[in-house]
Amino acid sequence: MKKSQYIIYVATITVVVATLSIVFNFFTRPTYSELENRELAKSPTFSWESLFTGKYTKDVSSWYSDSEPYRDSFLTLSMEFDNAKRLNIAKDGEEEVAFIAGDSEEETSDVAITMGANTKDTAVAETESAVADSIPAKPKAEEKAKIANHGIVLVGSEPNVRALMSYRGKPTACNAYAQMANRYQRELGEGVQVYCMLIPTAVEFYCPEKAKSRMKSQRETIDNAYAALDSCIIAVDAYSNIAAHTDEDIYLRTDHHWAPRGAYYAAEAFAKAAGVPFNDLTHYDEKVVRRYVGSMYRYSKDISVKRSPEDFVYYTPRDIEYQTTYINYMIDENYNVTGSSGPIPGEYFFTFKDGSGGAYCTFMGGDNKITQVRTSVANGRRMLLLKDSYGNAIPGYLFYSFEEIHVIDARYFTENIKQYVAKHKITDLVFGNNIAFASSGATINFYSKFLTQ
Repeated sequence: MKKSQYIIYVATITVVVATLSIVFNFFTRPTYSELENRELAKSPTFSWESLFTGKYTKDVSSWYSDSEPYRDSFLTLSMEFDNAKRLNIAKDGEEEVAFIAGDSEEETSDVAITMGANTKDTAVAETESAVADSIPAKPKAEEKAKIANHGIVLVGSEPNVRALMSYRGKPTACNAYAQMANRYQRELGEGVQVYCMLIPTAVEFYCPEKAKSRMKSQRETIDNAYAALDSCIIAVDAYSNIAAHTDEDIYLRTDHHWAPRGAYYAAEAFAKAAGVPFNDLTHYDEKVVRRYVGSMYRYSKDISVKRSPEDFVYYTPRDIEYQTTYINYMIDENYNVTGSSGPIPGEYFFTFKDGSGGAYCTFMGGDNKITQVRTSVANGRRMLLLKDSYGNAIPGYLFYSFEEIHVIDARYFTENIKQYVAKHKITDLVFGNNIAFASSGATINFYSKFLTQ
């Protein structure tokens, strides 16, 4: 290298390093990431104790790296680069599957609790031919697919990409969940009818053929769990009702949750099993949040999901009187309950603007609360739904069916469930969880603790 070239090289590197140093040390640091839909790490408060234990320097390091200036811009640029590389290796006209990152079974299991969260993000096939035959809608043969972070399968092309969370549970993955339902029925007695409703996730119905070898059958897991239920418990076959409507928008393309319309079909199956009235969608007003991009953008870190916004369509009941009351839980940075407030009256349906990534919080505004809805239906039936965030979209379809509806999230409840059931004269208790959440040992521990705390 000539001396002049060397000088230019050193000068260039020096300018780049100096510029980056100025940017990262003196420019304003963001406190919220629109890209990741979360609060960023905050500058820690100094104390001699935290300094001596090493916590202070660790927290400073986390804050410095997490709140870098132009964080979202740099992440977007990185995703643009990764997307360009994937497009270069994709073959036109073929279904392409690329295993990119985070495809281990352990990492996918870590996302299992996430499948039930919108405030606490912790979720987790070769599908049997009989199950595959029961699924009427499949991706078109020409659609491309790839495996992104956390074992997420991305199907299709912009602007209609569908992001699917992997499922790899064993055939007996939800048997402990069924046994917990059995325990509840025994301890609550004959005065309360217990139901078990396992909810399949989108990958069961929309997984491309080339990715199915990495998945497991959810139908088999659900059937095994229902076979483990005591005869006095009612198993709700939400699966079949959902599978019959896969040509409709029943799962969100950009979010790990189902769409409100999918919850409608599950609620219909439950109402039939419970023997209560149920009104179809002609009794509801349709509301739309446009340009919605949900959680799968953050999980996959893939720009094609961002470029594939969708309509978030939900339904509010007409000609029915109801009042909603909340007990709100305060939680710390580790999502532990530190206190509660209430009961406080509020709206069941929250309103979000077009383009808002929080639209799934339309129902009850989130998870960390106890919800009670009193309706004008005077039939003496009072239901309690034990749920993850999939369950948030269900109760709004049951206002015509029950006199009272109570909603408790598996991760946030500090009372004794038996005392709560007796106090509120609950007649119908429903376990309504998505299959990934139900297969987690943490979920079983939550529900077990409810009986004794």
